[in-house]
Amino acid sequence: MHYQIEERGHPNSPDYRIYFKTSEGKYISPFHDIPLIAETEQDKDLPAKRLKKNESEVLFNMVVEVPRWSNAKMEIATKEPLNPIKQDVKKGKLRYVANIFPHKGYIWNYGAIPQTWEDPNHTDEETKCCGDNDPIDVCDIGTQVCFPGQVIVVKVLGILAMIDEGEMDWKVIAINADDPDAKNLNSIEDVRKSRPGHLEATVDWFRKYKVPDGKPENQFGFNGQFKDKDFAVEIIKSTHEHWRALVQQQKNSGGIECKNVSCCESPFKCSTDEALDVVQSSPAFGSAHPMSPEVGKWHFV
Repeated sequence: MHYQIEERGHPNSPDYRIYFKTSEGKYISPFHDIPLIAETEQDKDLPAKRLKKNESEVLFNMVVEVPRWSNAKMEIATKEPLNPIKQDVKKGKLRYVANIFPHKGYIWNYGAIPQTWEDPNHTDEETKCCGDNDPIDVCDIGTQVCFPGQVIVVKVLGILAMIDEGEMDWKVIAINADDPDAKNLNSIEDVRKSRPGHLEATVDWFRKYKVPDGKPENQFGFNGQFKDKDFAVEIIKSTHEHWRALVQQQKNSGGIECKNVSCCESPFKCSTDEALDVVQSSPAFGSAHPMSPEVGKWHFV
């Protein structure tokens, strides 16, 4: 399945939104309507499926929110109808990730795996922390610099257990399945061997990225060690089941907007016309607002 995006509002402003639609032009939610598992050519004639027996080799969809090297903290708007991508706002200001020397913005394509949810009412057995009320995050370590709203197919390699202000905030490490290196990277150890310093830089980035905003360093479960891909897939499966309960109204939504066009067992399913009304109610696309020169500043922490 190929997806298109439609920009609304003004880039670099609080009203900017990126909506999603199918190749037929029907508006959808990237959170609820893009499948967890990527469809491959041989799958197209098969009925909808859950994870295969050889689960660690399943390919997942990834919704790119933030391209590598960029700073704007773009994210799926979980509390808005159809969940467009928007720039996060805190205390009335657009949020940008600081450049912590020697990094420039995000050091991978960053985004989310659709149809997953880190349930704030679920306590992780290992870390004793509850979910952060968002889809599970994923870092694509591939070569291509993606664009916000791009949907790519990724191969999962491992996972990092970040704890953000007491909340569980898993970070899946994956690579674009179309990347030239994808065939050679089959585990987190392969990344460690073939890309010296990449995993260490990832932990360092997540540890420090909020420090310039006056926040403490983030903490990690498992002493900051990456868990393997089988462990990662189990976490993804768990968050998918939490999402399923969410959209079927079996769990408290925690303010999450569950409007969707494809989840048959969901009371939040809406019509194509209703989805169109949501998009048309947002401001028309306009020229970008200037970005503050402060975004380019180095921070040494």
